[in-house]
Parts: sequence; C-alpha cells; structure tokens
Amino acid sequence: MEICDAENEAERVSPDEDPESNKGGAPRKNDNKDVENQDQKYEEESTKSGDRLKKKKKKKKTKITSEDGQVNGTVTENIDLLLENLEQSNSMSLQSEDCGGSIRRSVLHVEHRNLNPETELKRYFGARAVLGDQRPRQRNRHFHRSTWMTSPKDSWPRFSRPGISMTLLDSKNGIHCFTFEHNRDYQQVQFKFLEAVESMDPNNIVALLQLNPYHIDSLLQLSDVCRIQEDQEMARDLIERALYSFECAFHPLFSLTSGTSRLDYLRPENRAFYLALYKHMMFLEKRGCPRTALEYCKLILCLDPDADPLCMLLLIDFLMLRSREYKSLLQLYQDWEEHRNLSQLPNFAFSCALCHFHLSQQEDLDPEESDKQRRHADQMLQSALIMFPGVLMPLLDLCTVQPDSTVSSHNFFGPKSQIGQPPALAELTALYVGRTYSLWKEAVVMLWLEESVKEVLRRVDAKDALVEDCQNKRKQRYQSAPRNIHRHVLLSEIKEASSTLPL
Repeated sequence: MEICDAENEAERVSPDEDPESNKGGAPRKNDNKDVENQDQKYEEESTKSGDRLKKKKKKKKTKITSEDGQVNGTVTENIDLLLENLEQSNSMSLQSEDCGGSIRRSVLHVEHRNLNPETELKRYFGARAVLGDQRPRQRNRHFHRSTWMTSPKDSWPRFSRPGISMTLLDSKNGIHCFTFEHNRDYQQVQFKFLEAVESMDPNNIVALLQLNPYHIDSLLQLSDVCRIQEDQEMARDLIERALYSFECAFHPLFSLTSGTSRLDYLRPENRAFYLALYKHMMFLEKRGCPRTALEYCKLILCLDPDADPLCMLLLIDFLMLRSREYKSLLQLYQDWEEHRNLSQLPNFAFSCALCHFHLSQQEDLDPEESDKQRRHADQMLQSALIMFPGVLMPLLDLCTVQPDSTVSSHNFFGPKSQIGQPPALAELTALYVGRTYSLWKEAVVMLWLEESVKEVLRRVDAKDALVEDCQNKRKQRYQSAPRNIHRHVLLSEIKEASSTLPL
C-alpha cells in the first residue's frame, strides 16, 4: 500500500482548489448568493416569530452597500466561510483519496483541530481542568480574521498589518507555490532590525518592537533572548505572536492542511515562517504536547516534502513514538523507504524496531500477532545494530547503563566503532542518541536491547555476510551530510550533535 505521489494527488484536485476556476482567491458569485439566501431565510423566520426589531437591525446591516454593489457588512464572514469550506473540501479529497485501490488518509495529513494544544491537553486532563469555569468569550473584533495556529490574546498589542503579504507564484498539477513578500516600509524596519542585532543589545530590539509590535524577525530574536534567560512563557508568547502575524498575511488559496501548498526555503522572506513553526513545535514538545508538536512537524514537512529544508525526517519518528503513533510511523517508513531510503538514517532504523516492540507488548493483541511483531522487532533491531554499531555505547552511557564486559571489550561495539565512523554518520548518530535516549530507559526495552546485542555479537563472530556488507556501505556513504541536516543539528541545540558539525 503506497501513498500516491504529488502528481497523482494533483490530478484529483477538487474544483475549489483549482486556481483557474477561482483566480486570485476571490469569493465566487454563486457562493455569495448562497450565503445571502441563507440570511434572507433567517430574516423570514425571525419575522414569523414576531421579532420585528431584530429584522430591522438585520436589514440595516445587510443594506449598507459600497459603490460597486458589494455587501460590506458580511463580506468578511462570507470569505471566512468560503475559506473554511475550501479547507474542508481539501481535507476530504485527501481523506477519500484512492491509493492502489484502497481508501486511506495520507500519513502526513494535517488536521486543524490537532494544531491546537488545547485539544491534546483536554484529552489528557479533561476540558474543565484546561478551561476551568471560564465561558468561551467572543474574540475581540479588532482581530480581523479567525486563525488556526494561534489564538490572539488580550495582552497582545492591537494588530496592524506589519507590511507582509503572500503571493501565489505558480500553480501546476494542483500544487500551489507561494512566497511571502515585504513592502517598502517593512524593508525599512528590517534594516533597523539588522542594526539592532549588530549592536548586541537586546534593548534595541525591544525598542524596535514597541514601534513595530508584529515585526517577525524581532519577535523571533527576542524569543531566543527570553529562552536563554529562562523566561519560557514570554519566549513562547513571542513565537505565537509571530505566527499570528504570518497567518493574517496568508493568501486565500494557501492551505495548512491540504498538502498542496509549497513555500521555497531558499527565498529569504519565507525562512522566518519555517523557523517560527519549528520553534513553536519544540515549545509544544517540551510543554508535554507531543501529538500537537507532531502535527506541526508534518506541516513543516508538507511545505516542501522533496527538499525538506529543515530535515524534519530526523525528528518525525521521535514525535510519533512520543505520541504512540506506532502504526503511522511504520506506514510512513513503508511508503517512503523506496524513494527516500529511510533505512539509511539511524533514527528510522532504530525507531521502527522500537515501534514493532511496543506493538508486540500491547495487551489486547492476540498471541500470534504479538509473536509476529516481536520477530519483526528483533530482526529490525539486530539489522540496525549491525548497520550502526556506533549508536550502542553512547546510548547506554546516556541511559546510565553499564555494559557487559564482553560487549564493551568487543571490537564491533568498542571504542573502534566510534572512532571509525564517517563524519556525517557521527553527526546523525549523536543527534539520534541525544534526542531519543529517554525512550530506551524503560526496563523492558533495555532487556530486549540486551538480548539483541548478544545475538548481534554471535552473528559477528560467526562471520555473518550482512556484517561485512554493512561495513562496506558505511565506508561508501556518510562522507558528507547535506546542508539541511546541518541546519537541523543547529536548530536542535543537542550538544553532542553540534560538536560533530564541520568547521
């Protein structure tokens, strides 16, 4: 069972997504008529119930027209309604997509409700614990549109457009390529920001933000300063404000969930959006919302799945394991292995084995299926250890586990396995171990790892053909890592991995 590629998805794109049928993202006349008809129907019903006062007010509101005859009173609501319908139709087309004769949703499908951490927190603690006794209040009217990624807060400065807009560059096979653009005023603020950064004084950035409260780069930079000073709440709030500023600039056709919207990281104006999403995702993960963080991880990956500029494939397995999305991870591995060689990444080699192990431990599984999952787990873990022997010792060290003398003294897992690693492999290994060691600390997992290590040493001593084959592959590959991996290591701030970066 394979995920259909982007071109096949594009052929089945719904008419709502087609830019030719909806140029510039303007609302279609038929849709506006539908909404107006609904308004009229509502007015008639209210008349029948004798509510004449409400009817008069309603008529006054809808009769205020501009010179070109468009209804101003409800145009914002109409556009929001159309956008919501467009998002729903996009997600439905993905949901009912026919891949290889079977209907299933893409593993990287993003859902709006899962972008809100409150959804996950309510699932853990219940709505009353998350919301308390507060009643949902209507959002302040000066926030001009509803947003999916963040909710505007009363403590934020009044929103005024900072000078960012989004443009549709190209539409081909249902894939829409967008870019953010800065107007002249925003560019002037950007120059002042660069001067403030060069001054090495955070107070200059604070002063700039007081005048331009929604300038993106200033918000991101000040968030980093707050995080270093351990003011996590303020750091997170500034990132959310940056995301809100971005979302208010979205093009009407830009969709967070359809999987058909693309942003080129190589365009400087787009980079801040990638960074804001990444930082927001990491705050969510640290806050104990791995499922929400996973949704943002999928969103970043879908913005440019081919280039993957921030190399989210090095992180997605960890978030799926944290969220206990075991089947989704195995599905992603199955669908992408052929064209992306995921088995060459240490994180997927070990994480998929761990997935099968956790599935084998589920109590509601019948014994036959449990044994099958366990055999898969054993096989995959042994293959991962033979391919990446340099992972074991650092992993045990961070788990504060003293290895057996037969293991530590053996050439295959000993110091030689660390020293002999190619530079790119050392980077990937350090990144994986530094990020996921906590997942291996569980006693039952450690016992399983110990059994697999003993079996691997037996195969090494028996001169198993796979051992030599993997050794040759390690020598040929991993000589130098692509730039997106270096970017990911820098953003991860994992010291063990950062120390392996080239000068």
